Order: sequence, then structure tokens, then C-alpha cells
Amino acid sequence: MPQNLSSERLAAPVNVTWEITDRCNLGCRHCLSADLRRGSGGELDRRRCEALIDELAALQVFQINFGGGEPFLRPDFMDILRYAQTKGIVTCVSTNGTMLTPELVDELVGMELLFLQVSLDGAQAATNDAIRGEGTFERILEGVSLLSRCSFPDLSLNMVVTSVNFEEIGEFHRLAGSFGARTRLSRFRPSGDGSRVWDRYRLSREQLAWLSGFLGENPGILTGDSFFSLTNADRRTQGLRTCGAARMTCAVGPDGSVFPCAFLCDPAFLAGNVVEESLGAIFEHAPIMQTLRDLEVEPCRTCDRFALCNGGCPAVAYFVTDSLGLPDPECLRVALPRAGGALPEHSPAPERAEVA
Repeated sequence: MPQNLSSERLAAPVNVTWEITDRCNLGCRHCLSADLRRGSGGELDRRRCEALIDELAALQVFQINFGGGEPFLRPDFMDILRYAQTKGIVTCVSTNGTMLTPELVDELVGMELLFLQVSLDGAQAATNDAIRGEGTFERILEGVSLLSRCSFPDLSLNMVVTSVNFEEIGEFHRLAGSFGARTRLSRFRPSGDGSRVWDRYRLSREQLAWLSGFLGENPGILTGDSFFSLTNADRRTQGLRTCGAARMTCAVGPDGSVFPCAFLCDPAFLAGNVVEESLGAIFEHAPIMQTLRDLEVEPCRTCDRFALCNGGCPAVAYFVTDSLGLPDPECLRVALPRAGGALPEHSPAPERAEVA
């Protein structure tokens, strides 16, 4: 993806995160969509889902990221997924892996333009299960094993990096590789239920600094735009350098509600609903979308790292400070406030916090 796209005014999003269902069989402590699902007005029916896919195709949206809830709990999800693929749209499904069966995996292996991201929050059962629920580690890996045995081509294991699983990052990377999967590390944000465990799960300054160096040394690890606020010189050509909310992406809730991104699915950021208005019109004209596009974090403009992160993630800033105009409280300059501060060595990792 060219770097300058994130600063251009686009007529439509490049990718859309679609929380396709409010159903879930797990109760993860840091679930970012928990509040969205609790406040959902139900799910769009299949006809409306297909109509939205038609519009996304007409807008030339490149990718749909399907999430939830757990997408595979929706009975007609595979039909919706297949329909999106008939339109030539790249699809990514974020799943907790517990619903995967040999029959379902056989169907998925035969699909094109499909990426699967399986969530796992630790390299060890005790760590993951403390976050995602007792017994989930084994259940998730059973699903991953099915995909691995069938040589599913575009598989990643995703871990939301918290103080609980931080010291297992290297082990997690090796675990993903043992299944032929790529490693994806996602940023823990204080959205949804994440806001309720923020103080216990957030990374320390030392951990943030270590992670920046680790990502720089491991360019094959996927992050999306999760850690652009930690980008160092070694990763400056990868991913976005600024928040893509309302610029390159937006999020759609189960009931068709539209928000600037998946981490700003709060009532204060509701931009509209696709049942009442086209997504294209909402993306282009909704006041909150314009607010995000015009957002300038003034305190960051004189920072030596401004060109790398442009103020960081506004979602973290908003949920921590109640303001969109303040810097990301977890940016690398906050982690290393001294000019020229050196990153710590990467072995061993700093100690993790105890699970509360």
C-alpha cells in the first residue's frame, strides 16, 4: 500500500471492518466490540448484507474484514462470504477458531481471495485461558490444526499484546510458524471491555519500547496499523504512518451502524446507518468522519517522530483522556521521552504482570 494514501482524501474506504454478527461463544476480557454488540439493534438480514456488498463493490472497496462476535456462529455467514467473493472483493475473517470443523475448513480451503485470522492470546494455555476462557487454548489450536493440515494458504495467528502475555511474544511467533501461519500482533486498546481492564493489561513504557525494537527486527510480523505509533526506522516503509479512520477505513456494526473505525464504535462516533443511507454518503459527508479527517494533534507537530505516526491512535487518546486532540499516550516518544533514548535489548523480554 503506497504510504501517501493515508493522507489523501478518498471518495470511499479502501477496506471496511464489518462486525457481521453480535453472537459470540466466548467472553474475552478485553473484547473491543463488547459494547457495540450489547447495544446492537440486531443483525442485518441476508438481503441487506448482499445489498451492502453490492455497494462496496460499486465503491471499489478493496477488502472487507469480517468480524463479530464470532462470524461462523451466523448461520448464513458462508453464503454472505461467498457472495462477497463473487464481487471480487478480498475478504479477511477474524475468528476465535472454536467453530472450525473439518467440513467447514474444506469449504474455506476452496475459496479464493480469503484470509483467515485466528485469535489466540498467549503461547501457553494458562495465559490464553485467563483472557479468553478456560479450555479455549486447546479448542482454538484444534481449529488451527485443521487449517494447517489442509495447508490453508493465508492464515495468521493474532495475539492482542497485553502485560499478561507480553513475555510470550517470541514463543507465540514460533508457535504460529509451527502451524505454517504468519504472526500478527495487535495493539490492546481501551475500547469495549478493554476499557475495564486497561490499567491491568496495558503495557509499561519499558515494554512499549522493547516491542518497537522487536517489530523493527522482525519485519515479517503483521501489525496492520496497530503499532504505527511505535514505528522505528527499521519499519518505516511498512504499514500506515497515520490513523486510517475515516480516511482509508470505516466500520459497520451488526445492525448497519457506521463508525470511523473498529476502535471508535462508541455512540459519540456514530456516523449513520446503512439501512437509512448509503455507506458512500455516510463515509463522505457524516460530520464525525470529517472531524476525524481534519484532526490535527497540535502538541505532536514539533515532535521528531511526527512524520512516522502523526499523533498516533486517536481511539486510545480519546478513551484515556476524553479528548481527540491530545497525543496517543502510548507513542514511542512517551515511552522514551529522553531525546535519543535507546531501545533496550530484546532478550529476555521485560517481565509480564501477574494475571488478576
